[in-house]
Amino acid sequence: MLGETTYRKPLYLIAVFNIMAYAFLFLSGDSYNWHIIALGTFVTLLICTVCLVIIKRNTGDEYLFLIISMLLSIGLLMISRLNKGLGIKQSIWVTVGITLFFLIYYAYIRVDKWEKFTHLYIFLPLVSYLVTLVFGKNINGAVNWISIGGFTFQPSELSKILFVFFLASYFKEPDALFLKDFRCSEKTKVVVNRLLLMFITYLNIGFLVIQRELGTAVLMFLVFLTLLYVFGRDLRTFFLNSVLIIPGIIASYVLFYHIRVRVEAWINPWTDITDKGYQISQSLFAIATGGFFGTGIGMGRPDMVPAVTTDFIFSAICEELGIFGGVAVVLLFMLFTYRGIKIILGVKNRFNKILGFGIVVMFGLQTFIIIGGVIKLIPLAGITLPFVSYGGSSLTTSFIALGIMQAISNPDIDEAGGEAYG
Repeated sequence: MLGETTYRKPLYLIAVFNIMAYAFLFLSGDSYNWHIIALGTFVTLLICTVCLVIIKRNTGDEYLFLIISMLLSIGLLMISRLNKGLGIKQSIWVTVGITLFFLIYYAYIRVDKWEKFTHLYIFLPLVSYLVTLVFGKNINGAVNWISIGGFTFQPSELSKILFVFFLASYFKEPDALFLKDFRCSEKTKVVVNRLLLMFITYLNIGFLVIQRELGTAVLMFLVFLTLLYVFGRDLRTFFLNSVLIIPGIIASYVLFYHIRVRVEAWINPWTDITDKGYQISQSLFAIATGGFFGTGIGMGRPDMVPAVTTDFIFSAICEELGIFGGVAVVLLFMLFTYRGIKIILGVKNRFNKILGFGIVVMFGLQTFIIIGGVIKLIPLAGITLPFVSYGGSSLTTSFIALGIMQAISNPDIDEAGGEAYG
């Protein structure tokens, strides 16, 4: 009863935010667009319904989806303001994503021993990379899209989740996944396991580099390093892989022209503001224009920022909702990360603990990489802001990961899980 009471107040605030925001967007236009009201009503009812279903059916943590609901609301609002057609498409993707969220949740709690499917976690991403290289479509310099009947999607988005599953399988019993049935010394098994772990990791990253999907490659490598540090048995392996970042950065800078462009634009975008530095400079102008309180929804010019509905949607949020709006988005992601780690600390099953931690780290690092690039803290990486940016592949796979996290948070499916390795 207490949980239900504390859950209602933030849900009411999300509903009020949506009602006021879409009403303001409706009234701020030159002509009244009733599609905005219809979209706002649909989004508000959908979010409130899902939140109530989660708490009424006792499907795990009550606050994970609540936090994501606010991020969804802000993202859909900005996309609808920038492009009404994309706003409608994004609302459809949200509906598909929520459907997948519940399907994955119930599938995860009904299937036992997910750590037994390690070979699938290794080979499915490799197959998707090969299919993408053969049949992939080049969009913005990256061959990472598959087009079927006018519908395009990124297999690499799903590969991220499968890679985290593989890492969870490996670190469930560190350095003991491979060669279980071989007669050799324990030291040999440990060495071979670590080499195979690195080989599979760098194989995934290598395929992404070939596809020029460097943002996802960096994300996967950082997730690998984080889990290696937290759950690995030997810090020497962690330091060895950390050192490999340096030649990787140098090689990327030398081999890929668009990486050199991004680094040069990051160092000083003003020297070539009409070409190489155009994206980041327009992003910074938009953020500066918003000030602390923003120009107001529908009152700014975020459409002048390239890729504003995808990579640079954070710039649009800062322009029209202000620095305080941008900080609110960052705090929501920080709150989600905190909530996720708090859940993980209470999980007994070791595989679920590692998998959940990997998902939380993946969301956290992805948020840091994209927002850091948009505000010129780090070079641009070309990935989306989870649950906020426009994109069907990114949104649906994010909901899949959220469904897994929701299932892990359910204490009814948790069980004591193996020895705790240091």
